[in-house]
Amino acid sequence: MLDYEKEADGYDASRGGEARAEAAAHAVLGLIPGGPGRLLDLACGTGIVTRRFAAARPGLRVTGADLTPAMVRMASARLPGAIVRADSRRLPFPDGTFDAVTSIWLLHLLPAAEDVRAVVAECARVLRPGGVYVTTVDKASAHDVGSDIDVVLAARPRRPVPDAAGTVTAHATRYGLRPAGHAVFRGTGQGRSPRDTIADLRRGWFTQLPPGEPRTAEFAARLAELPDQDRPRPDPHFGVRAFRKPLTGERQGDSAGHHTD
Repeated sequence: MLDYEKEADGYDASRGGEARAEAAAHAVLGLIPGGPGRLLDLACGTGIVTRRFAAARPGLRVTGADLTPAMVRMASARLPGAIVRADSRRLPFPDGTFDAVTSIWLLHLLPAAEDVRAVVAECARVLRPGGVYVTTVDKASAHDVGSDIDVVLAARPRRPVPDAAGTVTAHATRYGLRPAGHAVFRGTGQGRSPRDTIADLRRGWFTQLPPGEPRTAEFAARLAELPDQDRPRPDPHFGVRAFRKPLTGERQGDSAGHHTD
């Protein structure tokens, strides 16, 4: 697992920067009804996406939350007074506080299935009736674009997928949320090159291949044999799902979902 305290300074540059942030914010906001209200962005990181939520929807009062102190400091510089340090599994907000809750690139990082369940439960709890929860799903598989890098890495050990769309939907349903749409956006600037992938291996990006382990060195050696070491392969496309908390007394099917591609 990466140390996000150390990753903070170079986080944005290594993950597509402003272009990816713009694409993510556009997709997420397309699933959130317009109008005034309050939005909570969980695991907001450096605030690069959170800031775009606030800029695009002046009527929204946006709050960002992250557990890593370095990320909180960076996000606070972008949105002064709007960022709190908080654990997404135990949110410091009363029930029904927000009209929208977002968790972009959070669920795939959680170490256990129980943690995913706890986060979804908290998101449902702090939503007002009629509010919407939007989250990324299936993040790891988004990077499998059929490239020669993917062929080399196909045999790598993998942990269970914590943010599988079906799993997230089951948790959301358990806590009273209903599917309300989906979207896909391009991870601009995140196409992998062999050389970059080797660097990611060596710094622990792939959780089941710790740095220094023989298998890690074997995969790095095979990647080093690929042509065009510095040419990025195709960008990933990330999936987003939305879930709505029904209004009191609302019947099943009263609200229609929507999607954007």
